Amino acid sequence: MIKKLLPPEKWKFPVLMITSVFAGLIAFTFYVSKAHSYLSDRPETCTNCHIMAPQYATWTHSSHREVAHCNDCHVPHNNVLNKYYFKAKDGLRHATMFTLRMEPQVIFIHEAGKEVVQNNCIRCHSQLVTDPKLTSSVQAHVAHTQDRICWECHREVPHGRVNSLSSVPNAQVPLPESPVPAWIKEYIKNN
Repeated sequence: MIKKLLPPEKWKFPVLMITSVFAGLIAFTFYVSKAHSYLSDRPETCTNCHIMAPQYATWTHSSHREVAHCNDCHVPHNNVLNKYYFKAKDGLRHATMFTLRMEPQVIFIHEAGKEVVQNNCIRCHSQLVTDPKLTSSVQAHVAHTQDRICWECHREVPHGRVNSLSSVPNAQVPLPESPVPAWIKEYIKNN
């Protein structure tokens, strides 16, 4: 279309302008979505989407809050590449569902996530799983650790039974910061 309307020596400007607009939109989307925050391990990042408020609120009241953050349990730790690949894959799925308004009222962990969480339970609690005192005091504990996932018995750890927005309507979670830059807020306030 551009080639038909403009002579070849004038193609560069519209192509450069269109490319600049798309680059600006992509940069704006990354800024507004706080994409850079997902590279961190801060639990507050999970509340960028309001749908994770129950999980954040229940975690803050659990014993795990002192020793483990979201990524300690929900992201693989076998190597750095796998960690960030999993975060990207899972994050894109979450972002897509949230953007398209497809998020469920009740959140359940997917199969890939179940495997990661189970491996991380064992990674952190391996001494408890193999402790002879524990295995002798908890009837059939060794037998049950072979064919079950940890949270079949330890269901309340760390999120309790709360897993939907309606079950914690007044959950105290950090509010995401406004994506509007301070200079725009100041301009609006003064005009």
